[in-house]
Parts: sequence; C-alpha cells; structure tokens
Amino acid sequence: MSDENRSALEPVEGFDSRAERVVRSTAGENMLSRLNGADWLSLTALFWAWVAALLVISGEPNWGILAMFGGFLFDKADGYWARRQGVDSDFGRAIDSFIDVFVYLVTAALLYHTVLAPHPVVGAVVGFVVLLFGGLRLVRHNAEGFGDEGGTSYYVGTTVVHTNVVVLASYLLDAFVGAWNGWVAGVAVVAVCPLMTSRYKAYKTDLGHWLVGIGGAVSIALVLALEFGLV
Repeated sequence: MSDENRSALEPVEGFDSRAERVVRSTAGENMLSRLNGADWLSLTALFWAWVAALLVISGEPNWGILAMFGGFLFDKADGYWARRQGVDSDFGRAIDSFIDVFVYLVTAALLYHTVLAPHPVVGAVVGFVVLLFGGLRLVRHNAEGFGDEGGTSYYVGTTVVHTNVVVLASYLLDAFVGAWNGWVAGVAVVAVCPLMTSRYKAYKTDLGHWLVGIGGAVSIALVLALEFGLV
C-alpha cells in the first residue's frame, strides 16, 4: 500500500472518539428504549407546551396559558421523579433542556407576539430575543449544570421560568392595568433576557418554590376570571 493510501486510512485526530460515541449511543438500541419514567414526564410536558402554542396562535391565550401551566407541572414532576427513583442522567437532563425551550420560551414568545406586540415586527424581535438568550442559557446549563455555594444549589443566570413569568405578568398587567401596554412589555422582556446568560446566582430554595406555587395559583385564578368575564 502506498504511503498516500495509508495516510488516507489513518484516523483523523478527534474523529475516532466522536464516531465511537455515536456508535455506542445508537448501535443495537432503540432510542425510545432509553427513556425512563422521568423522561416520559418530560415528553408529556412537551405535549402540553404544543397544546399551549396551538391555543395561543388560535386566539385562545387564556386556555393556552392554562395548558402552559400543565407543561410546567409535568416539567417539575420529571425532576422530582428522577431524584426519587435515582435515575438522574446526562441524557435525561438533555431531554429536559430541550423541552424547556417549548414549555417556557416558545409559549412566552408566542404569547407576546400574538397578544401584546404593538406591531408584528416588534413581536418578531422580542420573540427572537427570548429564544436567543433562553436557548443559550439552556445550552450553558446543560454543559455546566448547577453551581453550589455552602451546600445550596443555584442556577447560573436567571432561568427560562423567570423570563416566562415576566411575559405572563405583562399579559396580566396589560389586562388589568391601563398604563401597561405592548411597548412597555416589550422593553421589560428584552431588558430581562440578557440576565439569563449572566453570572447571576438564582438559588434553589424552598421559599422560591413556594413563591412559584403561589404565583402560579394566583395567575391561574386571574386567567380564569378573564376567560369567564368575571373581571
């Protein structure tokens, strides 16, 4: 064999290891067979996010928000299940990050674009900013994981949940507060998005979970009141 042909068959630096990982992850194994209970809960969250998106773009934002909360509940349940059953894995965290894009970012972008945006171009820009910084934030979290300080875990940067809350709060303020409008909401949303890629420490605490729960319950009540004309 000539030197030229031999060199063509020699492994390219870094390529063999990547190819080996691909073969290991696919050979003789159906991807669905790798899914555990926590992963199926994540996929159920994806279903509700899809339902929410369809409802929002169909002119039913209140029902869309309720469906979004369904996705939120299943997204939280998958992490609880993984920890309780001891099935936490890099594969599961990758699925969770992928689904968070739809549960929190796509629904928020669509809600702003279809209901709050004063102009389609404004909706497109604000929605892109949400997806841009939110997507980068999830990529970083998937690669780096949580931080830890004194035994307390924290997210690096604000989370996609925080940004979703800002959009949801803007929707409710627009409905109940006359001074709030799509322009103000757009500025507020764009202003908070870069915080998702900052080094801000968002600690995971019981108080934080309680506040999210209470805020969610109040939001659901207000959305239902809007839907049924009670306010």
